[in-house]
Amino acid sequence: MKGVVYRDTHDRAWKQLLQLQPHVRDYVEVLGLQVVIDEAEGYAFLRQRPADEAETDPLPRLIPRRSLSFHVSLLLALLRKKLAEFDAQGGDTRLMMTRAQIVEMIRVFLPATSNEARLHDKIDEHINKAEQLGFLRPAKNGDQTYEVRRVLKAFIDGQWLADFDARLADYASLLEGDE
Repeated sequence: MKGVVYRDTHDRAWKQLLQLQPHVRDYVEVLGLQVVIDEAEGYAFLRQRPADEAETDPLPRLIPRRSLSFHVSLLLALLRKKLAEFDAQGGDTRLMMTRAQIVEMIRVFLPATSNEARLHDKIDEHINKAEQLGFLRPAKNGDQTYEVRRVLKAFIDGQWLADFDARLADYASLLEGDE
């Protein structure tokens, strides 16, 4: 399992994973990993098992950590908020957003600039990064529409948002100190 397995796109692998779930859990546990399966949302992935304080010889890290830029973190937090609002409304199960909607959502948080083309290029870079990380998937219809993947809920959880909010508060206090 490299990456996320989705019920809707990896049908055969999804069925086998559910069928062999105990065996898979035991197998990856030896490697210091744990399987995260959300049957309701329809995704599964591997996560590094938290290091135990009592371990004398911890296992090497198999799943690399990725540091995110401020703007990508902000985009993911905003997408997570949008997904929560979408879920609260009920109805459809897939949140679809156009590129223009994403640009408007993040534009509020970016400094004003006279070069609109450069601003759009920067936002496109952030959208592409979110797509590479697997949190956005381009729609098959060819226009600039993206599906916000539900796995975002597993990675951008309450703890992540609280840490991000704390870092924002630290940055704000640093900026106030400079003035």
